[in-house]
Amino acid sequence: MRLRPDGLLPAKHSAYYLHGEDEDAIFEAANALLAAGAENAVRLRVDINELARIEQESKNQGLFGVSICYALVRNAQSANPKQEEHLIRLSTSVLDGNRLIICAPGIDWKKALNKKMKAVPTVAECEFGKPDEASFGRWLEGEIEKSGLHVKKDARQWMAERLCGMRLAARQMIERLCWYDGGAGAEIDLDVVAELLGERAPSALDEWCHEVAMRKSRAVGLARRLLRDQQVAEVQMISWLGTRMQQILMYRWFASQGDRNPLMAAKVFGDARARVGQESKAWSGPELTHAVKRIVDAEKLIKGASVEDNVTVIERLTLDLVEKGRLVS
Repeated sequence: MRLRPDGLLPAKHSAYYLHGEDEDAIFEAANALLAAGAENAVRLRVDINELARIEQESKNQGLFGVSICYALVRNAQSANPKQEEHLIRLSTSVLDGNRLIICAPGIDWKKALNKKMKAVPTVAECEFGKPDEASFGRWLEGEIEKSGLHVKKDARQWMAERLCGMRLAARQMIERLCWYDGGAGAEIDLDVVAELLGERAPSALDEWCHEVAMRKSRAVGLARRLLRDQQVAEVQMISWLGTRMQQILMYRWFASQGDRNPLMAAKVFGDARARVGQESKAWSGPELTHAVKRIVDAEKLIKGASVEDNVTVIERLTLDLVEKGRLVS
């Protein structure tokens, strides 16, 4: 039987099969299923090569024996044929009151175990697809609200974009924000969030990316200030700019195909949604292709293949992108 992620609790079934692309959500749900129920239950977490531990706990009296036992199998997607057979046997012989939770994040839909698990009528199956930014943002909003933090809207949106799908990382980030706030209840802005996430000057970085994308000469001066005054890492600048130019390239492609929402199709989120359409008009198709290649080449230089200092590499890259004729000359 198939269940939705929000229908897993309260736990009503003896065996659960959790699979899909969202690994963090799978293990979050699995741990919730493991924790729910009898307080005196024996709770096991085992890897696929430790299935015998489940039967050992039962003292050879049938699955789980006379005691209450909940068992979580962590990495079923890597099961070999013998282990697959063992899992199927376990999942079809769970005694009433006990629970078996099988996790298979990223399992190939063609894999035999996936097909067999879905075919067992007594196993509750639930798929966790990779979340889009909107759904992840709603989840993140809820977590921030529960924490009692006051985070500005633009900072929350930026967190959702940067951490999309990474629930564990998001929770760790919220924990760091709580330490930073110390219960003061102050409003936390984007600069604080970005600094704690390891990125500096996000507002200035976004402005630099926009000026480069619009091919404005002031981008050169912005690059110098980011590098020399604000000490932003060159790798961070390359990452931001590469993402923006890739978004513009994909937006242009989807728009040319007549897509109803090229911004969504190109995975353009956050403040960039209001800018990419305008920015794309500053480039011809060949120029965009050359720009993306030029950024890749600069990234290689920054990561160790250049005798020049990284500041010079970034400044020359900025100049090449904004001055028309330099890319395809």
